[in-house]
Amino acid sequence: MSQAIRSAKERALQIVEKASRIRIQDARDNIGARTTGRQLKKGHNQMGHTQGALERAAKPPLGWIWGDFFRPWQRMYPGEKLFNADINSRREYIPLSLVELARLIDLGWINPRQPIDVSTLCATQKFQINPKIRQCGFDLTDEGADSFPYPVDIEVQYATQSAIAAVEKVGGRVRTAYYDVESLEAAVNPKAWFEKGRVVPKRKTPPPSLMEYYMDAKNRGYLCEEAEILKERQLSADVRGYSLPAEVKLSDKAVDQVFHGIPSGSVVSLADKKVFAPTNDLHREYYKNQRSDKLYS
Repeated sequence: MSQAIRSAKERALQIVEKASRIRIQDARDNIGARTTGRQLKKGHNQMGHTQGALERAAKPPLGWIWGDFFRPWQRMYPGEKLFNADINSRREYIPLSLVELARLIDLGWINPRQPIDVSTLCATQKFQINPKIRQCGFDLTDEGADSFPYPVDIEVQYATQSAIAAVEKVGGRVRTAYYDVESLEAAVNPKAWFEKGRVVPKRKTPPPSLMEYYMDAKNRGYLCEEAEILKERQLSADVRGYSLPAEVKLSDKAVDQVFHGIPSGSVVSLADKKVFAPTNDLHREYYKNQRSDKLYS
């Protein structure tokens, strides 16, 4: 009788000694190492209810949060008068920080010696704006305001006071301007707009809810007079304690103009590389603006 194996190590060594050479067909998983998962179907996730019972079940009224039918949001927080009341009309602005703007300039995506607007920012392919879901442009934030070095001429749709001061401190220029849905669609993707042969639209007037914002010189609104903006620039420099350098004004855009150098009502031919201005007197009168008369001459 062979001597009893005293340890698991000796037993494993004995099995290896008697085993044959390792082959591919022997390199398989042990029995029970792999199991086939159970396939869950749509009806398995209904907590015992049938589809018909779920369809005919009582539904909570408007304002109730799903899963808590007996405590509506307006009862849990009675001090809040409106709960997503403007969710279908709320305007969304894509945030553009000064750090991101400086990074795009450093990488060569944006030329600081050219005017910057919605078309310039969207041409970098770093931002996506869909006007059809109430995305109305860019919001210039003050992240990186302490180290922003470029005197740029930028046009955005919303900007904070500290971001405006940071750009003006180095000699830049900020203007906040409104774009309607049609104008913003053309500005976001000019190539697609021109290839369809569509007329360059005329920027519409801001709605009453935004008229006050774009007429305020503190916000550098495009509907303000230049004299009022100069006063606010000087006041902001005095309050924040920096000397105001000469303002960089690379290009001036009319209040109803979408693209720099292209008047409203024109048709751009990419194949001919030409801009065709309207010749009909009625069309010229409709698209002409007193600040853009020189573009039609």
